[in-house]
Amino acid sequence: MRRVRAFFGGIHPNDNKQSTNSTPIKALPAPEVLAVPLLQHAGREAKPLVAKGDEVLKGQVIAEADGKISAPVHSPVSGKVTAIEPRPGAAGRSLTCIVIENDSQENWVEREPHPDPVQLDAQTIVKRIAEAGIVGMGGGGFPTAPKLAPPKGVIIDYLLLNGCECEPYLTADHRLMVEYADEIILGAKLMAKACGARKIIIGVEDNKPDAIAALREKAGAIEVVALSTRYPQGGEKQLIQALTGREVPSQGLPYQAGCVVQNVGTAWAVAKALRDGEPLIARVVTVTGSAIGEPQNFLVPIGTAFKDLIEAAGGFSQTPGKVVAGGPMMGGAQFSLDVPVTKVTSGVLAFGMEESKTPDSQPCIKCARCVDVCPANLLPLKLEAYGMNEQWDNAREYGALDCIECGCCTYICPSKRPLLHYIRFAKAEIVARERQSS
Repeated sequence: MRRVRAFFGGIHPNDNKQSTNSTPIKALPAPEVLAVPLLQHAGREAKPLVAKGDEVLKGQVIAEADGKISAPVHSPVSGKVTAIEPRPGAAGRSLTCIVIENDSQENWVEREPHPDPVQLDAQTIVKRIAEAGIVGMGGGGFPTAPKLAPPKGVIIDYLLLNGCECEPYLTADHRLMVEYADEIILGAKLMAKACGARKIIIGVEDNKPDAIAALREKAGAIEVVALSTRYPQGGEKQLIQALTGREVPSQGLPYQAGCVVQNVGTAWAVAKALRDGEPLIARVVTVTGSAIGEPQNFLVPIGTAFKDLIEAAGGFSQTPGKVVAGGPMMGGAQFSLDVPVTKVTSGVLAFGMEESKTPDSQPCIKCARCVDVCPANLLPLKLEAYGMNEQWDNAREYGALDCIECGCCTYICPSKRPLLHYIRFAKAEIVARERQSS
């Protein structure tokens, strides 16, 4: 049965997906040199297991997880480690990277494929997911294995697969669903078995009818639900609300609503890991925007520099005013094109000079549009004022930590105020103070 559901708040920006939503995924050859970050996930940085001068194989573990909330890192190519050094990262700070010189031989480490991994027990599935270095590929980057092992006594009713890809311009997940529906369904079944979920639901926005059709053809008993196209439909709490009607408590986690949420890209990676024995060493990235010559969806080896992606997509078609990692709503502007692709890089966007201008902000007119669109039911105008005036206790009381940083408030504001900027500032300060006091 087809159902169209939604959540509170949200906006309807122009999705600008037409340049790449019908463009098949193209495998991009690995460059001569790759810089593989040790931190590509939420939690602690991985610990290197190699040193300068070491020879490595494709798929070899080159850094091990440092604790439960961490993930191992694998070599995307065979070759030689030439350095372990800081390189620019997408978040604006340097990341320690293992720099590998590609020998172009594609010599793989020994793999352990399985013809029917659904037959594996739950513990083995979780263990292999952890060993493959799989993290949430929708942008959050939380290690997947811990999410599939909820606290003892917790019953998981639903595994929800996020196929919304609600950010404008991005089509990496869209093309994965169209071209790799078998792998996504297999990955969903494996994760459901791992966490004990009683039912699997895949949510896809209804502006992707070809993806919905491709998944339904392979889904069997899995339910594929067409959701209304509204940003940020793919937010974890918003997806739970839309698909199940349940609500996650303030500052709570999905398992408290009996749900585990994973991205379709993560499901694809899980299938590749358990069926084919391949760790997470490549991902699909959308390269698009008004300043890109030939917009594409690439299957990219982790560690590939943004400049290599842009060159493969026809280079710049005009002088770029801004290059963004991720989508235009939640992504970040880049200061270097040497930034490497990581497990959470969903897109690289380039915009012309005119589109990149930052508008001048005006005084707040108390119109409350930001309140109307906030999917977390917050008061962004209040939180902005508290962040601007460094009133951290007030910001916390008014729910700053529940902000999902979707940017709806900034987008809708007629006065062009940088609401999200100050809310992020407040969140960072609140978290820093609580860490110091703990």
